[in-house]
Amino acid sequence: MDDDVLTTLKILIIGESGVGKSSLLLRFTDDTFDPELAATIGVDFKVKTISVDGNKAKLAIWDTAGQERFRTLTPSYYRGAQGVILVYDVTRRDTFAKLDNWLNELETYCTRNDLVKMLVGNKIDKENHELDRNEGLKFARKHSMLFIEASAKTRDGVQCAFEELVEKIIQTPGLWESETQGRGVQLSDEDEHAQRGCGCSVL
Repeated sequence: MDDDVLTTLKILIIGESGVGKSSLLLRFTDDTFDPELAATIGVDFKVKTISVDGNKAKLAIWDTAGQERFRTLTPSYYRGAQGVILVYDVTRRDTFAKLDNWLNELETYCTRNDLVKMLVGNKIDKENHELDRNEGLKFARKHSMLFIEASAKTRDGVQCAFEELVEKIIQTPGLWESETQGRGVQLSDEDEHAQRGCGCSVL
């Protein structure tokens, strides 16, 4: 059945509790949105196969609890990840302020130097924004991350976020061609297409 699948990729979704990690995942995998979605307990896991630039990739997407009390799960959760989506809520500055903590955790537990990072400013459908797009973009540039604003509620940017992440991973062969690949190069300026059609900034 999976004969035409190029690779299976491990993708993580991290960020503070309540930023909409599970909602982004459910919108992407099941195209559903539940405003009453309960907080994730421990780790949730979904699989979806997508096609990017003619290449099929099976994504194993891990969605974690943002709460402190589940942090003991962390090391095994990060192991072997090839891509990570870091989510904040554009209506809550505190969730943006804590992004550095999440990046530090990523650095501590990740087994790959060259994994691809995507910053997502979620809940852009809401009116009371505490952060504008430029703040997210600046943070993403500083940390060599892809960046997009999204809304799990309205679908804006959701599909694009995952597709851009997968595309960048596939463009980094050492990430997926060999599981024994160790230290790689930091992704930064080699990309020519700074703006793509769906509004994601490739850094």
